[in-house]
Amino acid sequence: MPELDDLPGAIACDYTLVEAGEARVVPGGVIDESLLSIYVNGESLATMMCSPLQLEALAVGYLYNEGIIECAADIGHLQLNQTKSVADVILRHGDARLPRRMILTSGCGGGMTGQELSASQPALPSDFSASPELVLRLMRGLQSAAKLYQAVRGVHTAALGAASGILVSAEDVGRHNAVDKVAGAALLAEIASRDRILLCSGRISSEMLGKARRMAVPIVVSRTAPTSISLALAQAWRICVVGYARRSGMRVYTHPWRITPLGLSFSDV
Repeated sequence: MPELDDLPGAIACDYTLVEAGEARVVPGGVIDESLLSIYVNGESLATMMCSPLQLEALAVGYLYNEGIIECAADIGHLQLNQTKSVADVILRHGDARLPRRMILTSGCGGGMTGQELSASQPALPSDFSASPELVLRLMRGLQSAAKLYQAVRGVHTAALGAASGILVSAEDVGRHNAVDKVAGAALLAEIASRDRILLCSGRISSEMLGKARRMAVPIVVSRTAPTSISLALAQAWRICVVGYARRSGMRVYTHPWRITPLGLSFSDV
């Protein structure tokens, strides 16, 4: 285990290990969790439980995925307070449509969003596809980027990938937050998310799929399972959902034509 003093986002915590009928105290750690409130033009927009890492990227990505900004240049000023519990954002345009009430987003699913998810959004026009080998290679890259998870577990990882490898990655107690951080980091680094592959460690819910559609990502990959609503949305939006991508296998749930093994073609279902 790495030294936790040098690993932001984790806190040292000894615990008692019980195994083989014996108990012993061993050094370990737990995930640090904090509260972040986002204010836009002086108005309270959202409060969320999150990991205290990449908070600027989290704020930017959240605003983008909620449709409040279109690019990082829409933000005139972004500042965290001294305790990093508040992100103050001033937009360059003053006519942003914000929710009338504060949004409370939970750290890991069940959160509310201001943008309604529906299949009425247009399908992605992209014909982007990827090989199974690339998908699995990127999943290995996702695992390598999961430094906090390797140290103390209890955290989700998300990443944006391309043929060249992992472009940006993020970890957070909430899988939705991790995706927002990836979106924000890509915007701040001027890395296009269109025609990329979004990888995540957690369940693919309808909210996660909505963020992928906002980012114009045609392939979403997870180590675990999607939900029924996320698959319905993925089918309508021409997004390929891949679950249980582990070692040498995967489950392709929607638009399998986007996964193109050499010498084998899929018909769209």
